[in-house]
Amino acid sequence: MKVTIADVAEKAGVSKTTVSRILNGNHDHNTPETIQTVLRVVEELEYRPNALAKGLKSMKTNVIGIVLSNFRNEFWFNVLEGVEDTCKDQGYNLMICNSDGDPKLEEQYIREFQMRQVDGIVINPTVRNQRLYEKLMEDKYPMVVINRKIPGLHANNVVVDNIKGGYLAVDHLLDNGRKHILAITYKNENISTWQERIKGYQDALISHGLTESSIYILEITSLKKAPKQIKKYLEENPMIDAVFSTNNMLTLELIEALKKMNKNVPADIGIVSYDDTIWAKHINPPLTTIKQPSYDIGKEAAKLLINEIRSKEVPTIKNIIFQPELVVRESSEEIE
Repeated sequence: MKVTIADVAEKAGVSKTTVSRILNGNHDHNTPETIQTVLRVVEELEYRPNALAKGLKSMKTNVIGIVLSNFRNEFWFNVLEGVEDTCKDQGYNLMICNSDGDPKLEEQYIREFQMRQVDGIVINPTVRNQRLYEKLMEDKYPMVVINRKIPGLHANNVVVDNIKGGYLAVDHLLDNGRKHILAITYKNENISTWQERIKGYQDALISHGLTESSIYILEITSLKKAPKQIKKYLEENPMIDAVFSTNNMLTLELIEALKKMNKNVPADIGIVSYDDTIWAKHINPPLTTIKQPSYDIGKEAAKLLINEIRSKEVPTIKNIIFQPELVVRESSEEIE
């Protein structure tokens, strides 16, 4: 029996007009909870608008969707530029959404993309919608996972060797005479990038003959609390003579905390930060960084997705790993 818009409205407890507005992207008069409920019911009932029901399901729209997790981080501007340039070259339009790390928003955007007949998606996942990711793969919906890994999911993946990046950073600090190196990272067990950078940090310490007693890790609970958390940790551990920051947003908070403590960089504390941002070489002192090929990551992700969309056969799943680069500046200078 064919599912109608009336069936969706009845099960969701809303009017047919509300369902229609939400499916057409008009969310002005609806709460996030209502939008989420309607989209969930649409998926459960496998409702498809008339255009799809009339046999247009296989029609391509030449539109790609991308769901990112943080627009505040400069890294993503460059990734987005790589995706957008490739889309232009290949004749595709791009729809951009920001989940802001919220799994409910992420699910809402993905379902909206599907309803709008978007040909495929690039996603920097929250890694908190496992069943949704699995369903996309089961339905053979073209998808590329970018920057992060989703455990147990056999999907196209474009990442950087984060273990190597963490290793390069800490190996450099150790070679420059630092003995007590703190690693700061966000507290989030779902995110592979931060876990891998910490693994690289630990590997570098071990390769230099250091033991577990030399491991110092501070997990930041929120960006707003970061300066206070960093300041408190450094006051309680005055032996720290270097910091490896796993995220450029955290690096800015680290610099603020060090200023409040009247700590001199690199004389008192050396710094290596992840991501070679546009401001890294302009601050005082210029910042040593781990550079990621962000533009190329975006470009490769878009190419991979478009190839999958256009392929008439089941494409081979690819795992593309880019290599990080150490960019040495004054913040990590050797101590005498």
